[in-house]
Amino acid sequence: MKYFGTDGFRGKANESLRVEHALKIGQFLGWYFGTKLGRKPCCVIGKDTRRSSYMFEYGLSAGLASTGADVHLLHVTTTPSVSYVTRTGKFDFGIMITASHNPYHDNGIKVIDSDGYKMDDSVLAEIEKYIDGEIEIPFSADNVGRCTDFLQGRNQYISYLSQVPLHSLRGYRIGLDCANGSAFTIAKTVFDMLGADTYVMGNEPDGTNINVNCGSTHIASLQEFVKANNLDAGFAFDGDADRCFGVDEKGNVVDGDAIIYIGAGYLKEKGNLVDDTAVVTVMSNLGLLNALKDLGIKTVITDVGDKYISKEIQEHGYSIGGEQSGHVIFDRYATTGDGILTAIIMCDIMVAKKTMFSNLTRGLTILPQKLKNLAVPDKDAVMKDPEVLKYAEELNKKLNGTGRLLLRKSGTEPVVRIMVEAQSDADCEKYVRETEEFIKNRFY
Repeated sequence: MKYFGTDGFRGKANESLRVEHALKIGQFLGWYFGTKLGRKPCCVIGKDTRRSSYMFEYGLSAGLASTGADVHLLHVTTTPSVSYVTRTGKFDFGIMITASHNPYHDNGIKVIDSDGYKMDDSVLAEIEKYIDGEIEIPFSADNVGRCTDFLQGRNQYISYLSQVPLHSLRGYRIGLDCANGSAFTIAKTVFDMLGADTYVMGNEPDGTNINVNCGSTHIASLQEFVKANNLDAGFAFDGDADRCFGVDEKGNVVDGDAIIYIGAGYLKEKGNLVDDTAVVTVMSNLGLLNALKDLGIKTVITDVGDKYISKEIQEHGYSIGGEQSGHVIFDRYATTGDGILTAIIMCDIMVAKKTMFSNLTRGLTILPQKLKNLAVPDKDAVMKDPEVLKYAEELNKKLNGTGRLLLRKSGTEPVVRIMVEAQSDADCEKYVRETEEFIKNRFY
């Protein structure tokens, strides 16, 4: 794809992603779905707190209305809420304006289908053709849509989240880091409704401070916040709140791998883990795979990217899947990763087990991990080289389940990613260095 990647059309605002792109995306979607359905299509749009999100919202809205679509504006809200409202409100599609965990000067446009999943690549490919002038669409004074506020959609989502847990959080002190992003309109309200004593940070967005020293990409801020306020647990979200990291009462980080361990283990305990299987990626820590195996849980391993996890869950009906980055899908409740939902489920498990958050990760030992991006003349040649493949196989045999080497090529850069897990940081450093030297000797 030329414009759309694994997570939408993303780039620096006013440079690689401009308002005319938003206008054309809106124009195409309004025309495409109107033609396909034979009626006026309806959609929802949400956005995060970036300053540029407003101009993209207006550009998309104008484009959509100009080709007959009726637009319902959720305004500042989370990506999972757009997915939920699109699916349950029977809208034809949804759009979220966000660059997730990126800095404020970046932005992005995610298109969601009527079932709440990412739009099929075939439709995105047609959008790209229209952007590049390869497709022409008609405009008519008789075919104009309208744009209306739809704040009740966000309220319906809040109500839904409040009904997910089986237990009250009354008496629990919970910290939330909203990353100065879209979670600030929803997260505290939900946890207050659940009875928690809610402490919030990262809830003063100004259009430029999204993800700045806060949120799931800067977890140290929440660690300090939890310890300073003597909290039972803390949860940090990213800019559009589809990811979640936890912090236990001792200040330890509970990342996506740990969340999958807790969630899958509890589902199995209750007999609700489909096929006793969790979906993880090739970057999930070997310690997680070993710990799940000890619980009698099988793992299906996909490539990196939430769309691959989502596809695996859709095709086989698995209960849970996710990434180390905190993007976790609980299939019973959502079609996409949902940071606030994940935080609620973690709290519900903590209350159900009548224990502290730190006790939920007992049995999980995360191995030290080191990742190195190595620039190479030809990444495909490296990944197909028989000597490199033989080297990786022999090292993995040597580690014999106590660690591993994983080589991956970047999808966007001329680099090969060297990832090593081992019993110590020193071993990780050693094997990464040796692997880097081996590849350099072969290709430089």
